[in-house]
Amino acid sequence: MTTLTWIFAATIAGGIISVLGAWMVASRVSAAQVSVLISYAVGALLGAVFIELLPHAFNRSDNLQVTAATILGGLLLFFILEKLVLWRHCHIEDCEAHDPHDPHAQAHNGQNGLHNHATANHHDHGRSGMMILIGDTFHNFVDGVLIAAAFMADTQLGIVTAVAIIAHEVPQEIGDFLILLHSGYSRRYAFALNLLSSAAMVVGGVLAYFALQTMEQWVSTLIPLAAASMLYVAVADLIPGLHRRPELAATVQQVTLIALGIATIWLVGAIAHGH
Repeated sequence: MTTLTWIFAATIAGGIISVLGAWMVASRVSAAQVSVLISYAVGALLGAVFIELLPHAFNRSDNLQVTAATILGGLLLFFILEKLVLWRHCHIEDCEAHDPHDPHAQAHNGQNGLHNHATANHHDHGRSGMMILIGDTFHNFVDGVLIAAAFMADTQLGIVTAVAIIAHEVPQEIGDFLILLHSGYSRRYAFALNLLSSAAMVVGGVLAYFALQTMEQWVSTLIPLAAASMLYVAVADLIPGLHRRPELAATVQQVTLIALGIATIWLVGAIAHGH
């Protein structure tokens, strides 16, 4: 097999395996449980940002201040993008985004199969879903670049790198899938969007093969932007919703699931890196 064939096969497998793995786990979760298990998604996102993406971004950085500024700029960028989504989907006088969301209504709507565009408005107007898809697309694109770089250095290194990336992607895709359900998308549509986002891995790998030097320069910017997107979704979009259940039992459950999400990312990372 040629190097390009290895890269193409590895990136295709990486996207399909991670999305299918997430689908097999997350599809067993009922719509009524999505608002509860979103705590796990918060943990997985925070774990991916602080355990994987940010260390990787700073390790690759030639200027830590520029990298930190890129993350800060990314947070502002996604704040603006979220505003644009709200402006597009809201009427000035009559918009659910101006009122607190009812998590019980969200679960009820999901259980009754109202998975059209209007249902997204009953959840969070698809904002979290759109933000996480943007971040996941960046992340998948960068993963493709990294896989290509490894294969161009050594085939065995490329195989190990691809396996490690797939192992990291599965728990992250579970969180992404739950967030899309939380945003009001149907299971089938959420699966299709995740699969489409994973295609960025193939694009990144193939482009990197033909223009590796140029792509390597982009990686230093794409990784902090991906981290900013995931951090924004977790902190700005998802965590505030958890505060609507302030009772002690719910809080303990949320903290436990957040910790479980973080631990999942750490454990998978440790296994993938052979520690």
